[in-house]
Amino acid sequence: MKGSVNISKKRKTGMTVKSKVWIEIQGLPFFGEGRRDLLNNIETTGSISQAAKQLGISYKKAWSYITSMEGRLGINLVKKQVGGKGGGGTALTEEGKALIDKFDKLLAGTQEAIDISFKEIF
Repeated sequence: MKGSVNISKKRKTGMTVKSKVWIEIQGLPFFGEGRRDLLNNIETTGSISQAAKQLGISYKKAWSYITSMEGRLGINLVKKQVGGKGGGGTALTEEGKALIDKFDKLLAGTQEAIDISFKEIF
């Protein structure tokens, strides 16, 4: 092919492949790495506000992500505990934890497949 470059004969040091994976429901974004990070941070901090702050987003945006995900799935991903003697907080439901686990498995498998293809092609 005129003008093409034979990459296989060129030095390939430092060349890597990157990809981004997300899940959509009826063409609308539902879950990806950012929302996974939000849920992970909620589980770690026990707070939507603190989780949002760590990601550099507003509480309102974080809450809209949560309600959007829950609405599209029809299940609760987080459970809120009203303040009191021990204070309030937020934690993930079992379904929320399972969603993160499944997504992480999907990412690992996807990256492995991409890495194999990349090595075969380049």
